[in-house]
This record gives sequence, structure tokens and C-alpha cells, in this order.
Amino acid sequence: MQETQTKMELIYAQVMTFATVYGGHILLAIVTLIVGLWIIGWITKLLSSMMAKRHVDRDVQPFLLSLVNGLLRVLLLLSIASTLGVQTTSFVAIIGAAGLAVGLALQGSLANFAGGVLILIFKPFRVGDLITAQGFTGNVEAIRIFDTTLVTLDNKTIILPNGPLSTTAIVNISTKGTIRVDQVYTVGSQNDIDATRASIMRVIDACPLALKDHEHDVLITKLNPNSRDYDVRVWTKSENYWATYYYMLEHIARQFGKDGIEAPTPRIFVTNEA
Repeated sequence: MQETQTKMELIYAQVMTFATVYGGHILLAIVTLIVGLWIIGWITKLLSSMMAKRHVDRDVQPFLLSLVNGLLRVLLLLSIASTLGVQTTSFVAIIGAAGLAVGLALQGSLANFAGGVLILIFKPFRVGDLITAQGFTGNVEAIRIFDTTLVTLDNKTIILPNGPLSTTAIVNISTKGTIRVDQVYTVGSQNDIDATRASIMRVIDACPLALKDHEHDVLITKLNPNSRDYDVRVWTKSENYWATYYYMLEHIARQFGKDGIEAPTPRIFVTNEA
């Protein structure tokens, strides 16, 4: 019985010593945890409100909030560990080494990830836009965090990594809402200029996709030995670009046949030498 009492007194003394030495640190750590979590929640709400006011894409908002929240929680954890007297230098070194190893292993994926974030924030194009990028032309079907999907005019699906896509030139055909279809037609120089221009204008006037409130051009762009090049410029809506392009090709060919506009005639020049 005496031995048990002695052990209990020893345990009590050790607990009191621990409470005296570390009690203040533990209490401070608990207070730091509670206040830190409240501050993190306040910062997260403030950031969410700011992104909503600035109309940041809804698809990227949860990701950015989670990223900021996670980083702040890691900093809070390190702060609490430091309050308890734990050396945080080793933790920071381990986290840095792990981050470097993961970064090197996933270098390409991280570049695509960063590119996806930039595309979602700055919006060089949106879903549904007709764009030309990386040598492909198509409508944007989806913008994901690592890649962007295009559907080409022949209904092929093209998946483009966001890393290169965010750092190279992109032609957004849909941005302005209207676009000019430029084509060049070569006819024989024996054709009357006014008759040729009138023939082309008949097709433009009849084209249902050509915008009636825009001025369309038919210009001679080059004079060749036996032909002339006509630059035809037709304005249309962005989504009707290819439909207008092929309409003009077919109907101008038909109209030239009706109006007797002839193709260039090959000529052979013979010189007499003494």
C-alpha cells in the first residue's frame, strides 16, 4: 500500500512539473490554433468575396480558395509547433525537399496546371469560341485545369496541354463577334473588270450569311501577264466563317459560268531571233 502511494505521489509530481514547464506553451498553442483557424476562415471568405466581385471564373474559385486555405493551415501548424518548442527547421527542410522532388517529377504536369489556372483567370478564349492554336482550328468544347479540348470542323477531338497553350499565340476567331472572309480569285485578263466585279457582287448580295450592314470589297490585288487576281472580302458572323467561305467558293464558280467569266488562257510567247 505504501509503495502504491509512493508511485502515485511520483506521478503527481511529474504531472505538476510538466504542467508548470509546458502548461503555458500548451495553452498558448490552443489559443493560437483557435484564433488562427478563425483568421484563416475570415481570409478565405474575404478572398471569395473579392473573386466574386471581380467575376473570377467559378470553375477556378474553389481551387484557389482550397490552395490558399491549405497554405495558411500549413503555416499555422508550423507556428503552433514553434510555440510548443518544437524545432521547425527540420520540418521546413523536409517539406522543401519533398516539394522539390515532387516538382521535378511532375514538371510537365505542373506547367499544364499553371497554364490552366492562367487560362481560367485571364480567359483568352471561352467554351464555344472558334480558335486556332497549336496548328489546330476548332471550337472550344471544354477548358480543364490540365488541358483544353477542341472539336475541329471535321468533328475530330483535339486535346491540347494547357502549358504550351498558355505561352503560344492563339487566334480567337469568335472574340469580336464578326469576322472577314478573305479569298482571292484569278480570272483571265480578257474578262472585263466591271463585269467580273459585278459577277462577284451578285454572289455577295445573294449570300444569306453576309452581313448587310457591312461594306464588302472586291479589289484587284495583282496583275499577271494573262490574268488578274481579285481580292474578295466578305463580312460575316464569327460562327459562320467556314459556311461563308465555302458558300463563296461554290457560288462564285457557278456565277462565273453563268456570266461567261473565263479562266486565264495559257499563252506562249515566241520571239524571233535574227
